Amino acid sequence: QVQLVESGGGLVQAGGSLRLSCAASGRTFSNYPMGWFRQAPGKERQIVATITWSGGTTYYADSMKGRFTISRDNAKNTVYLQMSSLKPEDTAVYYCATHPDLMNLRRGVVRYWGQGTQVTVSS
Repeated sequence: QVQLVESGGGLVQAGGSLRLSCAASGRTFSNYPMGWFRQAPGKERQIVATITWSGGTTYYADSMKGRFTISRDNAKNTVYLQMSSLKPEDTAVYYCATHPDLMNLRRGVVRYWGQGTQVTVSS
């Protein structure tokens, strides 16, 4: 069992930055690839980024490339999402997630979800 708890969401103006954190507990966090997803009102949940267990390989959805950075600190059992140049269309609930298989995670097949943290970007 893995428990995921996100934090760091809030209200920010367009062009601003936020850093989300996801604290993991339970099974060995460092063995799992991790990901961030988001869901805007009235829209389907979409992938934001993933990172391998070592942190050596990252993946970003096209609209996030160059603006978002995913990272992890296995010593702290925490994964981060640094978001910059935020746009109103980035407004969503952001979820931390994991699956033992990276490709499944990228396809949106998730074993464990966090409860989500709201990010609101005002224009």
